[in-house]
Amino acid sequence: MEQQQPDPAAGDRRPEERSDEEGTSRHRGPSGSEASADQLSPAFAPGLTARVELTVTDSDTAQALGSGDVPVLGTPRVLALAEAATVVATAQRMPAGMTTVGTRVELDHKAPTPVGRTVVAQAQLAKVDGRRLLFEVAVTDGEATVAEGRIERVLVDRHKFVGRAFGEAESAG
Repeated sequence: MEQQQPDPAAGDRRPEERSDEEGTSRHRGPSGSEASADQLSPAFAPGLTARVELTVTDSDTAQALGSGDVPVLGTPRVLALAEAATVVATAQRMPAGMTTVGTRVELDHKAPTPVGRTVVAQAQLAKVDGRRLLFEVAVTDGEATVAEGRIERVLVDRHKFVGRAFGEAESAG
């Protein structure tokens, strides 16, 4: 079972959202000033961290996931756990109506982990570039490094993103 532990310093204030006449998503921050999605990412400062834990079960193995034929923690599950840590890192500071989506992953799976062991994924925000958030991630089993790498996420307007995914923009036009 995963246990999520967000950054304890993260606040839970959420800005108000509205759309301007051009349909561009705008958000009103705590100070009352408007900001676009590109201007919101400063709420996510480098150094922001979070961790999640997983006790490996049979359903987490390469055999169960179809990514191999060995009964150890599968790479797809390692990646999902690392991504979960990045999501937890941003969750407390996420502006209303916004979310992040994964766009790029670089992950080295370095060591096998058997069923019954507990692994910890830690994500640290290393760089903010506009809407792009670059995380350094590590998954450990005690002192051993199971995996490490980088995950890039992009801040997006949730409603517009989901609408585009389901073709709402095409059917509305």
